[in-house]
Amino acid sequence: MFVFCDARCTLRVFLLLTSTLRSASTFYLPGLAPVSFCEKNQAGKDQGVPDCRSEIELFVNRLDSVESVLPYEYTVFDFCAQKSEKRPSENLGQVLFGERIEPSPYKFEFKKEEQCKHVCTKTYDTKKTEDRQKLEFLKKGMLLNYQHHWIVDNMPVTWCYDVEDGQKFCNPGFPIGCYVTEDGRPKDACVVNSEFNDKDTFYIFNHVDITIFYHMVEHEAAGSRLVAAKMEPKSFKHTHIDNPDCSGVPMDVKNKFAGGEVKIAYTYSVYFKEDKNIRWASRWDYILESMPHTNIQWFSIMNSLVIVLFLSGMVAMIMLRTLHKDIARYNQMDSIEDAQEEFGWKLVHGDVFRPPRKGMLLSVFLGSGTQIFIMTFVTLFFACLGFLSPANRGALMTCAMVLWVLLGTPAGYVAARFYKSFGGEKWKTNVLLTAFLCPGIVFADFFVMNLILWGEGSSAAIPFGTLVAILALWFCISVPLTFLGAYFGFKKNAIEHPVRTNQIPRQIPEQSFYTKALPGIIMGGILPFGCIFIQLFFILNSIWSHQMYYMFGFLFLVFIILVITCSEATVLLCYFHLCAEDYHWQWRSFLTSGFTAVYFLVYAIHYFFSKLQITGLASTMLYLGYTLIMTLIFFLFTGMCVFYSSS
Repeated sequence: MFVFCDARCTLRVFLLLTSTLRSASTFYLPGLAPVSFCEKNQAGKDQGVPDCRSEIELFVNRLDSVESVLPYEYTVFDFCAQKSEKRPSENLGQVLFGERIEPSPYKFEFKKEEQCKHVCTKTYDTKKTEDRQKLEFLKKGMLLNYQHHWIVDNMPVTWCYDVEDGQKFCNPGFPIGCYVTEDGRPKDACVVNSEFNDKDTFYIFNHVDITIFYHMVEHEAAGSRLVAAKMEPKSFKHTHIDNPDCSGVPMDVKNKFAGGEVKIAYTYSVYFKEDKNIRWASRWDYILESMPHTNIQWFSIMNSLVIVLFLSGMVAMIMLRTLHKDIARYNQMDSIEDAQEEFGWKLVHGDVFRPPRKGMLLSVFLGSGTQIFIMTFVTLFFACLGFLSPANRGALMTCAMVLWVLLGTPAGYVAARFYKSFGGEKWKTNVLLTAFLCPGIVFADFFVMNLILWGEGSSAAIPFGTLVAILALWFCISVPLTFLGAYFGFKKNAIEHPVRTNQIPRQIPEQSFYTKALPGIIMGGILPFGCIFIQLFFILNSIWSHQMYYMFGFLFLVFIILVITCSEATVLLCYFHLCAEDYHWQWRSFLTSGFTAVYFLVYAIHYFFSKLQITGLASTMLYLGYTLIMTLIFFLFTGMCVFYSSS
């Protein structure tokens, strides 16, 4: 009845996975071809340097903020835009995450340095309603600390600055500007310049100093490759807009502007430096290494491992103790009558496989949980190999979506097999619920969130065509595959149980407080949550604080530890309940570890109030809506894992 992994097995798994952590922490996408650059007079195949470019394009992505869940497109803020060029195509994952990459008017030539190059000038006449609205929206973006995200050669343009303890942090974004409050307190990036001191004033970063680092390839004919792009935002109130010199006082915009025109001139300077120490394959490392998370991650792993070893020892000890007692009691028996007398959990052997109440719903949850488990395992496995690295934008979500669609067959098969073993006969209802219940709840929540994003004009709003495409994937691929899996599941014989079920259910004796259903379920989720709560902090930071997540090796290891912990905790509690002659174990085993999702929800709410600075009703509703989707997915995943272990 029980399946468990002892301490030695757990240690083997740990050693096997930790051997790949270092290689999985810093990586580059396998198969991504580097781009070679050379000076303009050397570019072209007829100049002896094949496939060599001289022009460096800078792309801009959506702007986001840690104080708002609503990202916006670059053009919404009325920055300098390039309208004539075609936007690069985006994959499904990028669209779902709200990424909107488009070309910009910032164009560079390799090794050609520019100083205070004028890009464009934006003029706002505050007497005109349209111009006043644009300026107010720009000020709102500075107040909420919205961040630019620029891309050069598929690399983020980073703003590197010193933080505490002499460490340097490289942020893959930089702010639009900043605000000095009415009492003279500088907010956010205004602390970097002492000249930002006027009360109730916005300062816009209308100039950037960009330094592009390149690495000469060993074979001279191959040209150079870009290995880093760093920038420093600055603010200048250009006195001669047509011929700017990037000097003088910062560009300020009064919060309470009396009237007239506001002119903002955007400029840039670009420099090139050779760096022989950075290789192209490891050019992301300087960003990732500036995030001091590794020591905390190892602490999380060791904390989780201790819990797993403790639970493994408990399971092994109880099993050995039970077998030892059974053998000892058997040796002490003097007659056949004594041998036929049953005791402990053996009293309920004729009821333990009795079909559970609401077996239809349980089988549907098990089918959907199987689909999510396989999807998560395969996605994390590919991520550990580097195929879903940050360089391949949107690949993580695209991979997960495609796998979920294609895994309809195991979902239908598992749901049908368990429903048939429960003695169910409404197979049509079972297949329809497996195909539509859980995905329908997720899609309904997602659609409501999308309506809010549409109403706010956010770039994260999914276009109507993409929604139709998602529905087509669901109805035209996932649903038929679910029906196919259910067909094979119902076609097979029902699962044979090792003992016959009694016709008359055994009366369950009065239970103590600790063996009742609710206390056991609440206690069962504590240990699994203790294994993952540190990792949850980094995942939530990645989602809501827009920090780059790259340590998929750690995440995969925590995923394995979570599965083992959930299984062992549920096996223990299941054993205790059976010893108390309570044979209703099916739903209890599913809900025991599934309750970990409730702890996740509570932690997410605590994270919202203690760590985030999100303001506004729309952003709060979006946070709660997306958190509920993650909670449901986590509930199905953990519940399914432990049900297999208990059965």
